Amino acid sequence: MTDPNLKALQMKAEQLLDAIQALSPRQLPPLSDEPLNRFEWMVAAGRLFLPNYRFEWPQMDWWNDSWFTNYLKRVGELDGFNMDRRWNLWQLMRLIAAVDGDTAECGCYRGASSYLMCKRNEQDTTRTRHHHMFDSFEGLSEPVPQDGTHWYKNALTATEQELQITLAGFEDRYSVYKGWIPDRFPEVADRRFAFVHIDVDIYEPTRDSVAFFYDRLNPGGILLCDDYAFTSCPGATQAIDEFLADKPEKMIWLADGSGYFIKGTAVPFPVSLR
Repeated sequence: MTDPNLKALQMKAEQLLDAIQALSPRQLPPLSDEPLNRFEWMVAAGRLFLPNYRFEWPQMDWWNDSWFTNYLKRVGELDGFNMDRRWNLWQLMRLIAAVDGDTAECGCYRGASSYLMCKRNEQDTTRTRHHHMFDSFEGLSEPVPQDGTHWYKNALTATEQELQITLAGFEDRYSVYKGWIPDRFPEVADRRFAFVHIDVDIYEPTRDSVAFFYDRLNPGGILLCDDYAFTSCPGATQAIDEFLADKPEKMIWLADGSGYFIKGTAVPFPVSLR
């Protein structure tokens, strides 16, 4: 979300708060300065407008991680909606410490995820990993019927300069392959990978990305799809599920959206019983 959009959202939230406070006291609990009371008040107020929304307890200890908080500030996401998925990526990369291979990201946007991947690669003193990033820098390609109606061509456009600013200090640890997926994949066809992050939102580039990197993931390597199981990204979910239909691996569906599989780890149970 861009800064102007975030400011507009904050203004709307303040207006909404004023409207909520004008409601009958019978509809909301008394409001005090006690944190638990204010959380319960927020939940009660939220359910007036979104009765099916599922609120969660806010006592997440990772919110107190100073390094990660500073990272979120650096990439402009401290007040955004991607914090949980960034934390999950940061933690999942711990699992590849004993896995050989490089890292890659398909759809790097402004580099928030790639920053974490480059940082983990820097921390690993037992091997030298190179990070490979693929992006058109023209936003999304043309959606297809599997993608529904949420996305449109050229949405989520960012510049290569914005990416370079985010990744300042890691210049010798990454390569950028500008172009539409999968046009430049052949340039890394001889590489092996330990971690691949796919974040391209729509069906065709997700399909092409998982098809290319699956055979190049080393055993124990992880493929994480940021868009998996989002209702706004049905095409990305379908592409992954179709590809894995005849494979032993299946996606582990994370509660905050996104999903991953570990290469060589069979998952006998379906993603959902729905």
